[in-house]
Amino acid sequence: MPLTQIPAGQVATIVTSLEMRDRPKLRPMPSSELRLVRWPSPDPGKYRALFRRVGEPWLWFSRLVLPDDDLTAIIADPRVHVFAVADQAGIEVGMLELDFRESGECELAYFGLVPELAGHGHGRWLMAQALAMAWTRDVTRVWVHTCSLDHPAALGFYRAQGFTPFGRAVETFPDPRLTGHLPREAAPHIPILGELAPGRD
Repeated sequence: MPLTQIPAGQVATIVTSLEMRDRPKLRPMPSSELRLVRWPSPDPGKYRALFRRVGEPWLWFSRLVLPDDDLTAIIADPRVHVFAVADQAGIEVGMLELDFRESGECELAYFGLVPELAGHGHGRWLMAQALAMAWTRDVTRVWVHTCSLDHPAALGFYRAQGFTPFGRAVETFPDPRLTGHLPREAAPHIPILGELAPGRD
C-alpha cells in the first residue's frame, strides 16, 4: 500500500472515537486520595496552564491556539463542566471536562492526569467520577475520542471502561513545538521533522 507523506513541520495522528450508549451498572467507587474541584468560568490563563501541564507530553494543543474570547465562550458555558484534579497538597495534577452542549449527549472533552500518576489506579477513579456525573442528566450517549499521540494505554483503557469504538480518522496539524505553543522539548518520543512550510502557523 502506498504511504501518504506528511509535509514538513506537520504532525499526523490517528483519532479513534468511542461511545457508551448504556448507563453503566452501579459499582463501588475506586479509592483515591485525589479530589475533583469544579472550576466554573475559569480564567483562560489558569485553564491553559493546567491544560498544558496535563497534555504537553501528548502534544495537546487545541486550547492553546484558541483566542481568549473563543476559549472563554466554551469554558464559561454553563453546559461545559470543567474540573481540576487536586492532590492532598492542593496541587492540580489532572483535569476533566464534560461537555453537555449537544442535547442528550455528554462528551468527555478532556480527561487526563500528569504522567507521574500513571499506573496507580487514579485513572479508574477519575473515569468513575466522570461517568457518574455524565449520566446524571437526560443523557443517552457518552462519548470520547483519543488518538495515537496519547498515552499508549489510552485506547485500551477506554475500551476496558465500557466504551465502544465507532469511528477512526487521520488528523494532521502544524507541530505545536514549531509554532511556539509548546516547548521544543515537549513529547520527545515524537520526533520533530522539518520546519513549518512558509505561511503556516
